[in-house]
Amino acid sequence: MTADAWTNWPSREALTRHGRTEARRWLARSIRMLTLAALLWSTFSRRHVEGWAAAVAVAATFALVFCAWAFYRTTLRHQLWPSVVLLMALMGGALAARQSGFEIAAVVLWCGCAITAMERLPLAAALPTSCLALGGFAVVNPDAWLTTSLSTAGLLLGGYVLRLDAEARGSAQRLLAQERAARAAEAESAALAERARIARDIHDVLAHSLSAQLVHLEAARLRIEREPPAPFRDQILERVVAARSMAREGLSETRQALSALRGEMAPLGDHLRELAAMEGAEVAVEGAPRPLPAEASQTVRRVAQEALTNVRKHAPGARVRIVLTYGMDEVTLDIRDSGGKDSGGNGAGPAGLAVSGSGYGLLGMRERAELLGGTLEAGPGGPGGPGGSEGGSEGSETGSDGSESPVRSEGREGKGFTVRLRVPA
Repeated sequence: MTADAWTNWPSREALTRHGRTEARRWLARSIRMLTLAALLWSTFSRRHVEGWAAAVAVAATFALVFCAWAFYRTTLRHQLWPSVVLLMALMGGALAARQSGFEIAAVVLWCGCAITAMERLPLAAALPTSCLALGGFAVVNPDAWLTTSLSTAGLLLGGYVLRLDAEARGSAQRLLAQERAARAAEAESAALAERARIARDIHDVLAHSLSAQLVHLEAARLRIEREPPAPFRDQILERVVAARSMAREGLSETRQALSALRGEMAPLGDHLRELAAMEGAEVAVEGAPRPLPAEASQTVRRVAQEALTNVRKHAPGARVRIVLTYGMDEVTLDIRDSGGKDSGGNGAGPAGLAVSGSGYGLLGMRERAELLGGTLEAGPGGPGGPGGSEGGSEGSETGSDGSESPVRSEGREGKGFTVRLRVPA
């Protein structure tokens, strides 16, 4: 036997009750209850105990039960000296019971200490304490020395067998945990490989197709601009410009999706600043920035993009402020605008915005936030947030994906609008 085998503790898995069958748990509980019942019975049945003596006996019994519970807790934390002190206290209680004439209680305590020490302590500490406890048992036992020797050897062997059984159960628990971790890693690796394959397919097909469309649309725009001004020519040019804008937005969305699939997304704060720079919005980041789960980060990006698109379409010229707040357990995104001159979306925005969009309605984003355990609120209101004191009614529009998103109602000129997203992080 190596030196480590003498000084090592039983594993934490072996010292806990995890992995035991229900039958074994009930058997262990029954043994403890029978032991406690035997202690109480031996205390009050063999001699007449009443008054203060009975109160002291009951208090001593519960004190010993508390010491046994504390011994289990300290051994679970691998605290050697507190465990040894508690075990000595239990053996001292057995000696006091013996001196008071409670021989059965003393025998139960000494044998229990010997078996438990062999099961839960390092062998270097378990053997001396077990021998000390069994020595007290040998002194009390009235049988012949051969019977007493066999009994003490059997108790030592029984404690060691329980130790081996617990170690085997702990090893099985560790192997099971390792197998689960290996399966999880294998599933994650397979998911990453599949995401990489999807990213390659999207890049090779969709991204190239959109890039080619942009080239052709730009060429068409330049060709149309050379034609003499005419109503038909202006209509065609407007449609081509709108199609080019939609293709550019689609290409940007595709690149973001590729970055998300490959796990190469830019920090959330940098993305919001880049997005706000194109829209002339203000950005503030509060709290300590930290990496977010891919789904949460993607949801924040989509909501920010959809909210800014909503502002362009329905409140052109409005001042927009974006606030990203990192909390302890969640991330909050607030997008507030001051309201535009044309809140009804009557064409005051850039050409093509009335028919363009990211294709992600705010109600769709609300559903996505709820799947993550978060919330999304969108409605009229300035500094007070959605549904704030500024009042106003809330309408809806149908996006290109068929989902509805809250928009400003007619007659709300100059009134603000707020989108607030909260997602766990």
